[in-house]
This record gives sequence, structure tokens and C-alpha cells, in this order.
Amino acid sequence: MRPPFHISPKILNLVSSISVILGRIESLTVSIPGPKLRKENRIKTIKSTLAIEGNSFTEEAISTILENKRVSGTKKEILEVKNAIVLYESIDKFKPDAMKSFLLAHSILMNNLVSNAGKFRNRNVEIIKGKTVKHVAPKPILVPELMGKVFEWIKKDREIHFLIKSCVVHYEIEFIHPFEDGNGRMGRFWQTLILSLHSPLFKYLPIESVIEKNQNNYYKALEESDKRGDSTPFIEFMLTVILETISVYDSETKGAVATSKDRLTKASDHFKNKSFSRKDYMAIFKSISSATASRDLKEGVSEKRLTKKGERRLTTYVFI
Repeated sequence: MRPPFHISPKILNLVSSISVILGRIESLTVSIPGPKLRKENRIKTIKSTLAIEGNSFTEEAISTILENKRVSGTKKEILEVKNAIVLYESIDKFKPDAMKSFLLAHSILMNNLVSNAGKFRNRNVEIIKGKTVKHVAPKPILVPELMGKVFEWIKKDREIHFLIKSCVVHYEIEFIHPFEDGNGRMGRFWQTLILSLHSPLFKYLPIESVIEKNQNNYYKALEESDKRGDSTPFIEFMLTVILETISVYDSETKGAVATSKDRLTKASDHFKNKSFSRKDYMAIFKSISSATASRDLKEGVSEKRLTKKGERRLTTYVFI
């Protein structure tokens, strides 16, 4: 059963705008950030998704932890950062339509922070701000069934655009509130996971940073969706956030020319450990010549990023 929402004109316009920019980035510029920018954006993502939940660590402090250096702070905040680093660095291991993956991700995110990491809550939950109850989550006995329906919809629905689907799933996680703690972080991470499967670029875009800057509107969109009984306002908000994030990246990389290393990195994200041919490689990079593709692949083999099997037209490659 499809979660309740409708596709408004605003949603259609936002999806169109994002798709245009995404297509331009993937075809004309460096579509995957270099190592330095990937690291910087990952730090921004972790800082922001934790800051939304009250963690006070700065980007500098998180960078220090990434370098395995000592940093001052509470044991809880340090552990939140370390767990989030492990989670985001292992994003390729998770399947967006698998309950088992979802519970595993939570067990990593909340390891040693809660006693029931990786398990659904067994008590009632109310979200209270000040003296006002903002949200009453479904009873714990209903959580497995409700989350099961979400994953079934992710798996079976092939009609809804992935941008919209990612927003709906994010909202459903916040609405169902399946865990005692970590629901906000899980909702944001799972949306990034869904997005990244359609374009690896999303693994490295700090969408959470824009959410943090618009935190009040983030919660307002959640509340408005709760009142209306569908996630349309939240979808509109999150698509606006994605558009802002990708527009910034587009402006930063405009005019940049993709190198062989950029193309090999993108191909690695695309093929993973699957065998592919030069023709398959060129299908991703439609603007390059067969000679350029051959040079790229030769470079990948010489740098031991690729293994090569067969000769001439029967040659295949696998990323190591």
C-alpha cells in the first residue's frame, strides 16, 4: 500500500529542476567530488545530522576524530560522532528495501548509546516541545507491521520518482518513530541511501547541512504533514533542500573538466564488483571517444584499480 501523499505542481517543478542540474553535472562536469571535497562534505553531513539532535561538536572536532586524534568532549558526543562516521563510510553495504539492513544501520548508529540498538522500541513515544505534544507515534506493537509496509512499498513501487520516494520514506520513518532514539538520524541517512543508489553523487552532498540551516522549517514541515495526514508538505520541503544543495555543488564545479580518475571513480561506484566491457564503460560516459575509454581503462589496470581479463573485443574489467 502506498503511503499517503500527492504530487503537487511544486513537487513536479522541483523534481524537474533537480533532474536538469543532476543531468548537467553527470554529463559535463566532475560528477563525483575529489577526495578532499568528499571528506569535507562527509564531515559537514555528520556534523549537521548530529547537531540537529543536540550534538555540539564542530567540523574541526569531527575532522580530529576522523584522524584518530584525541578530542575533548563528553563520552556520548564522541561516540555519536564515531558511530556516524562508521555508518556513512559503510553506506554501500545497505539495501534501502531491506528491514535487516535498516536494523543493522541503527545498531551501528546507536552502538553503546542505547541498550536496544538495532531493535524496534517497546514503549509508547510522544514528541513534546515545551509543554505541547507535537506528535504521538504509533503504538510499539504496530511498528514492525508499519515499517514492513514501508519496505514493501520501496521494493515494489517502480512508478514514483526516486527523489520523491526518498522524501516519503524519510517522513514515514519520522512518523512511525520505530526506535527509542536515533529516528531523525536514521530518516536522514536512509533518504541519502535511496538517493545514492540512483546517483553516487548524493553520497557526497551535505544535504543535512541545509536541513540544519532550516531546522525550524524542517520540523514545521513534519508537523504540517502530520496535521494533513500525508507527507506532501515534507516532500516539498525536502526537495527544496536537495535543490539548494545540488545547486551549490553545481556552481562550485561549473566548468570543471572530468579527468580519467574522476571517470574511474564514478565507474567504480556504478559497477562495484561486477564485470564490464569498454562498451559498458562508454555507456556511462557518452561524450568520450573509444580511445579515451581505452586510455582510462589502461590507466586503471596500471594503477591496480582494475583487473583485466580476455583480449580485444572480449576484454572485460572488474574493479578491485
